[in-house]
Amino acid sequence: MAKKVLLIVGDYVEDYEAMVPFQAMGSVGIEVDAIAPDRKKGDVVPTAVHDFTGDQTYKELRGHNFAINKDFDSVNPEDYDGLYIAGGRSAEYIRLNDKVLSITKHFFEHNKPVAAICHGIQVLTTARVLAGRTLTAYVAVGPDIELAGGTWKNIPADQAIVDGNLVTSPAWPGHQAILKEFYKLLGITINL
Repeated sequence: MAKKVLLIVGDYVEDYEAMVPFQAMGSVGIEVDAIAPDRKKGDVVPTAVHDFTGDQTYKELRGHNFAINKDFDSVNPEDYDGLYIAGGRSAEYIRLNDKVLSITKHFFEHNKPVAAICHGIQVLTTARVLAGRTLTAYVAVGPDIELAGGTWKNIPADQAIVDGNLVTSPAWPGHQAILKEFYKLLGITINL
């Protein structure tokens, strides 16, 4: 039976951090439902492309439209094997949605696999599920992790950290690492 993963996004989610995991997970047979607060199946959210151009922070450019394929209001987290939280600017405001926090807490309370990348970790800090955990995130989110009772590790952007049912990566260059570990947490083996 195929695994089901819930992908949480919002307006101005980082383009790669929504598109790449959605397509990659689908390519190995995972059923992925992409949701965003106040969105229904068939709606889209705008994405942003974050690029590093030598400034003190990333530059944000308008990306693609990302299609939502599941009604937010009808989601039941019990129907899913794993949760993937994309990063980008969306994380700073979707973390204010009570249902997003409730969904996130469900996966930790039931020890189901969770992947979060870049600023997506802001959802985890607000859900208060990081006490005693070691993880990574975009460098500007590191202090938030510490304030939420976790231990932040500053690792290269193409790597990931696993702590129990949680896998995190600092930014989109870490897709290969975070997805490889997320598949393991889901019990998926890919034989070449």
